[in-house]
Amino acid sequence: MASSKRNQSKRLSVELLWKLKRPTSPTLSPDGAQTCVALTAFDMKENKGTTKLWLLSNLGGAPRELTTCGEKDGQPQWSPDGSLIAFVAKRGEGKDADEEPQLYVIPPDGGEARRVTALATGVSAIKWFADSKRIAFISWVWPDLKREKDQAKRLKERKDDKVKAIVSDKTKFQHWDHFLADGRVPRVHIVDVETGKTRDAFAGTRYELPVFDPGPADFDVSPDGRHLAFTFNPNEDRRGDQETEVVEIDLRRGKAKVLTAGSPLTHSNPAYSPDGTSIALLVADFRRSYDDDSKVAVIDRASGKLVRWSAWDRNVNAPLRWAADGKSLYFAADEFSRLSIWRLARGRKVPEKVVAGGTVSEFDLGGGMLAYVRNDMSTPPAVWCADAGGANARPVESFNAAMMDGIRLGRVEDVTVKGWNGEPVQMWVIYPPDFDPKKKWPLVHNIHGGPHASWGDNFHFRWNNHLFAAQGYVVACVNYHGSLGWGNAFLESNVKRFGAPEHADVEAGTDHLIKRGFIDPKRLAATGGSYGGFMVAYMNGRNGARKGGDRYKAYVCHAGCYDWPSMHAGDAGYWFDHELGADYWSDPAKVAAQNPAAFAKHMKTPTLVIHGALDYRVPVAQGMMYYSTLRVRGVPSRLVLFPDENHWILKPQNSRLWYREYFDWLERYVGKGPAKGRK
Repeated sequence: MASSKRNQSKRLSVELLWKLKRPTSPTLSPDGAQTCVALTAFDMKENKGTTKLWLLSNLGGAPRELTTCGEKDGQPQWSPDGSLIAFVAKRGEGKDADEEPQLYVIPPDGGEARRVTALATGVSAIKWFADSKRIAFISWVWPDLKREKDQAKRLKERKDDKVKAIVSDKTKFQHWDHFLADGRVPRVHIVDVETGKTRDAFAGTRYELPVFDPGPADFDVSPDGRHLAFTFNPNEDRRGDQETEVVEIDLRRGKAKVLTAGSPLTHSNPAYSPDGTSIALLVADFRRSYDDDSKVAVIDRASGKLVRWSAWDRNVNAPLRWAADGKSLYFAADEFSRLSIWRLARGRKVPEKVVAGGTVSEFDLGGGMLAYVRNDMSTPPAVWCADAGGANARPVESFNAAMMDGIRLGRVEDVTVKGWNGEPVQMWVIYPPDFDPKKKWPLVHNIHGGPHASWGDNFHFRWNNHLFAAQGYVVACVNYHGSLGWGNAFLESNVKRFGAPEHADVEAGTDHLIKRGFIDPKRLAATGGSYGGFMVAYMNGRNGARKGGDRYKAYVCHAGCYDWPSMHAGDAGYWFDHELGADYWSDPAKVAAQNPAAFAKHMKTPTLVIHGALDYRVPVAQGMMYYSTLRVRGVPSRLVLFPDENHWILKPQNSRLWYREYFDWLERYVGKGPAKGRK
């Protein structure tokens, strides 16, 4: 009790944020009685995280640490017979150390983990066969090499080569923070768990998985273990705006068949029904819009007929999970800034909500149970379980309870304002812990990226709204036109006019809060990352051109898109024609109207620019160009450049510096905390 009272004076801090444990990858035992998760804990002094596997009882027992030797034990998967838990890890010391992540197995009742693979090209995205004797996984390999030792030899030659040049003739030659130019592709491999014998399931074929963040949802194994279904891009020059197919390969004969031939859709993420008669998948209509929400469809394997199950105007996320009776499918989907678990029954076009967000980031289904990781704006991630129908939902661990006990968090409000064209727009408002509406407070916008994403009911570690509010700010998060979760019409409403609808929505949020009387109109700031960074640069130019100047006193631009033409140096240049409505060489005026750089002469507002040098989505030159432009123009500005970070700031000590610079900048130009009394 004394500890609780002592903590009640505490506010959320950067140090406390990095002490919170982060569970991921829940996997259920076949009887549904236990959940295994990967739990990551960070050490600020060591500047790194350590991930272990934990067993949680869904019936009320105490959590138990399953792995203790490794530092990076992740992606656990329980075998169908319940005898083993497979996971991916880098272990060992000296000459026995894993250079790349390998596949390990461990009995759930304890004991030493056993390494199954020793592949030079590594292991990820594991998935058991129903016989519990084999595991499918992804490994990035050179498709022209047939033997494992040849893969290892070439990998060593590449590492030892003094020439590190990147050579490519592909449009997509980089992705997020790594290059795709060495000729390796992601292929499904199969390993015998007992012997460790491994083979490439795609050997002798042209097939591979999508090269953009491939994972276990990109392929599935049939219940009888004879077939493998997977997502495939048939184009020679593979990009993210192309239609993909679902292909099925016979694992004994090596013959493959395109299951979606003739369908005018893009297809992905296959999942076999429990009886093997059907394959569920996600489809979208790229011919209508490249931003089309994914829908659920099912292929009847006997007839080959593809039937769309859902007509729901919301985006369905992978993976798809079949109910045990094969009569319904489970998935996560965004609706109104919350990410929940839904169930779609055969014959129905609209699903029912089974588990409500907050944000449900990952889930597993089995043994009549659901296990999932859930968080919301005011609660860090925790592992929950519920009956398969959603009843009896409850947390099954309390890893962060003591840390959060007594921490003062402000109120979170969900409001709707009239935005662009007078249309309703949702906005989160997060208040300081000691908020008093009789005082005048500074306002900070936290503008989300995407743009086709959303600010969800989410406890964010990189942009934590309560941490911002704890400094003495009212924080606003506007889900502007173009955000995910309100249907396709809203999602696509900013396409070909980037900036203008979103700007109107942010300003409507500001006007709404000023009218309520507790915001100081002379202390306004806006911050954002990625497309949110684009927005604050856009606002700097547009507001600066207004009569009377910019009402915002400070901006923070993290990894922001500053100049659309030079964004072609990034990893997604082919998207801009779709999203902007033109390429810069075909219609320069149309692109310039949506380009912050075109309005640089009007920029006057002090700006903090933050960027990671390893960011290939929004290349670091975007931040440097913006910063240099502001300096040449005499606008107060500051650059924080992280040589060892990508699009996100992921290292504890770098994050601490990021927050410190963010807070110092706002305090310098906006001030923190309330002014005295109303004016």
